[in-house]
Amino acid sequence: MSTDRDQRVKSLSEYHLLGRSGLRVSPLCLGTMTFGTEWGWGSDEKAARAIFDRYLDAGGNFIDTADMYTGGRSEEMLGKFIRKSSTRERVVVATKFTFNAEPGNPNAGGNGRKNIHRAIEGSLRRLETDYIDLYWLHAWDSMTPAEEVMRTLDDLVRAGKVRYIGLSDTPAWYLARAQTLAELRGYEPVCALQLEYSLVERNIEREHIPAALELGMGVCPWSPLASGLLTGKYTRSDDGGTGDGRLEVTKNSGNPAMDKFSERNWKIVDALVEVAKQLDRSPAQVALNWVTRRPGVSSTLIGATKIEQLEDNLGALEFDLPEELAQRLEEVGRPEAVFPYRFFEPGMLSMIAGGVPLAREPRWFRKR
Repeated sequence: MSTDRDQRVKSLSEYHLLGRSGLRVSPLCLGTMTFGTEWGWGSDEKAARAIFDRYLDAGGNFIDTADMYTGGRSEEMLGKFIRKSSTRERVVVATKFTFNAEPGNPNAGGNGRKNIHRAIEGSLRRLETDYIDLYWLHAWDSMTPAEEVMRTLDDLVRAGKVRYIGLSDTPAWYLARAQTLAELRGYEPVCALQLEYSLVERNIEREHIPAALELGMGVCPWSPLASGLLTGKYTRSDDGGTGDGRLEVTKNSGNPAMDKFSERNWKIVDALVEVAKQLDRSPAQVALNWVTRRPGVSSTLIGATKIEQLEDNLGALEFDLPEELAQRLEEVGRPEAVFPYRFFEPGMLSMIAGGVPLAREPRWFRKR
């Protein structure tokens, strides 16, 4: 698991270990939520295939999807592309379960054993494969005991249908309990966390990233460009923001992940654009570069609807972000020090240690 910002990755083929596992993945993971046009935006099959091929040609090996992306069309397209390119053993295929597939049927969604088995069989069929390399729990359902989830996922690994398991969009206490159960009972451990993380969304720095570092999970940020906000293509407007992209289409959807137009976020965008100009790089490249170097990050998800967007994203690995510019970006979006984290900063810990220097800097206090 990559935890050191001094490690300078220059290409997709400089693979990272995913958490405390033997699975090696590219530092940028190709997200395929954009494969398909069923949601009113995204790529048709021809454009998606071009993006898939270019990613593999560049040395990438890690591809992420979910059973609910574009109504299952994303998995179908990905399975077809892999079959036609004869790359099944080369690529690391990740997919997810949780969201309901049959309105009115409560057991066709969630994280219970019945739905997990339903979901895995559907994903295997659509992906045209007999195993999933990394199977993600897509979101905490607030109901299913962690014991049931971890035992079911362990059974899938033992049955050969899944190689590794991960958690996405869960509370920190839940992932800690799940990993502790795995350690105690000999279940397959969680090797990765997929969580929203970007210059404008950094709440996981309080608990999730320290937990990942302590418990052996690699962090895989999703939406590192904040659904396009950090590309610089949106501008302020009377109703928050405007521009040609997903945030424009979805800004009234009620989805909190798409609620990005705020004065705080615009200040971060302003700083990002200025840093990008100084480096002669695109804002997207700088934003991605910043995320990939953060403590605990193993692989960062990127998505594209056009080949030009993918090419720009791949350039994020080509340069080093100077210390003073990285610090400027870190400071402008730093999460507020709220209770109880104010008590864990070095000054307070020094009082506990009687003024004796700390043996190591607290993980939750790391800024770089």
